[in-house]
This record gives sequence, structure tokens and C-alpha cells, in this order.
Amino acid sequence: MGTKGRSIRHPGPTPKPMPAMILAPLAALLYLAATGLQLMHIFQQRQQINRLFVVLSVAALVCHAVVVWVSIFPASGMELGFYKVSALIFLVINILCMASLARRPLQNLLVVLFPLSALAVLISYYAPETAPIRTDLPPGILLHIGSSILAYAVLTLAAAQSALLAAQDHQLKHRHTRGLVQILPPLQLMETMLFELLWVGEILLSIAILSGFVFLDDIFAQQLVHKTVLTLGAWLLLAVLLWGHYALGWRSKTAVRLTLSGFALLVLAFFGTKLVLELILQRP
Repeated sequence: MGTKGRSIRHPGPTPKPMPAMILAPLAALLYLAATGLQLMHIFQQRQQINRLFVVLSVAALVCHAVVVWVSIFPASGMELGFYKVSALIFLVINILCMASLARRPLQNLLVVLFPLSALAVLISYYAPETAPIRTDLPPGILLHIGSSILAYAVLTLAAAQSALLAAQDHQLKHRHTRGLVQILPPLQLMETMLFELLWVGEILLSIAILSGFVFLDDIFAQQLVHKTVLTLGAWLLLAVLLWGHYALGWRSKTAVRLTLSGFALLVLAFFGTKLVLELILQRP
């Protein structure tokens, strides 16, 4: 596949930037410290957000952001390898979660996300480059890349939310009032949060798909056809779910199944395609 106005340079191994050498392990340590602190609060059944948790989380996000910036934007262009983009998506997910804490109690979800983010930021720094450096990317391609990353981040949160919703619903139906039920918001609020995330994710995914059709030379090229078809399938599944919720009142199990199915298609479309092309076939 080609993109309009894109050039690609295949450099040799690029030197690791000095700030990231320090900030990558520091970000991982801060993420793990924040995770440990929040786990203590969960075991102690505290509902309020701890200030130290917020400080540790923000510090981890700042370090993570610097590592991502210097890794993806070297002096010679832009590198969008598998590990770099994975770290960027985790960064966006964490920022969205932290920004939502003022309105929604998502801090317990970070207990899962933060350790994964620590792993992602370390791998993104220490793993070898898997994609060529791209230069002179036009604004349309940047719009496609940015909206795609935001869509994946929001829909990852939606998938995590649906998994928690399913577990919470199962425990309530079996009259389990301890454990997960105690640390999560009420079921109705969890469901409301899920559909808010799905609406935002679907809008962003629509922008990503439309910009792909407009600005990519051939969105159905051989190496992209699987990604395109799977992404369109995910978009259609989520669109049906949102319509069903609005028109037919679909909730609970139906919402969880369609959300996780759509997310699985997106994972195959993005990470599956990128993993096969870059790490197995070693193509840009």
C-alpha cells in the first residue's frame, strides 16, 4: 500500500534517546507503585481516591509521554512500529481514565491497565525497531493515524468495561455481594459508562475509516485488505449494538457479547495485522 505524499527511509539501528533511558524504567516503577497503592485501598474497601495515587499516576503518565514522544518522533521523522504504537495506545487509555476520574470512578480499572502500561513502555524502549522511519506524512494521513489510535484506546476501555459489567452482573445474579460488587459502581452506572464509551469509540472509528478511504492510495491493497475488512466488521457490529440499545433496549449480555466481539475484530485488524507484517514477515 502507498499513501499520498509519504516517503519512507530505512535507516540502520537508531541510537536510544538519553531521556527515555531513564524515564522508561521510572515510568514502569511509578505505574507499579500506583497499582500497589490502589490495591491496598481496594483491600481496605476505601472508595475515595487517594492523593498519592493521583500524584504517582500523573508522574507515570508524564514519564510515559516523554518516552513515547522521543521514541515515535526521532529527529529524522516518525516511527510507527508495533511496540511504539502499543505504548502510545496504553498512554492514551491511561490519560482518558485519569481525565474521567472527576466524573466516573474508574480508578480500580487502572489496577489492570497500569501493570500492562509498565510492560508496554519498557518493551517500546528496549525492543528493536520493527518499522521504517516515515517522513513527510501529509495531514490527512496524520488524521487517519490519530483517529485510529484514539478509537482503539476508547474501545479498549469499552471492552474492559463490558468485561467488568459481565462479571458484576454474574455476581449479582448469584447473590454475591462481596468482592467485585463492592469495589465497582452500581450496575446501571456501569452500563451507562459502557455506552458512553461505545458512542465515542464508534465516532472516532468512523473518522478513521473515512479518512482511510479518502487519504490512503488503496485501502484494499493486498497487505491491508484483512485490516480493512476486519475494521469494517467491527464498525458494523458496534453500530448494530448502538442501534439495538437505542431502538430495542438491548442491555447486559447482548451489549457485552457484541462489544467484546467488535473489540476482538479490532485487535485482529490492528495488532494482528501489524504483528504479522512487522514481526513475522518483517515488512514495513
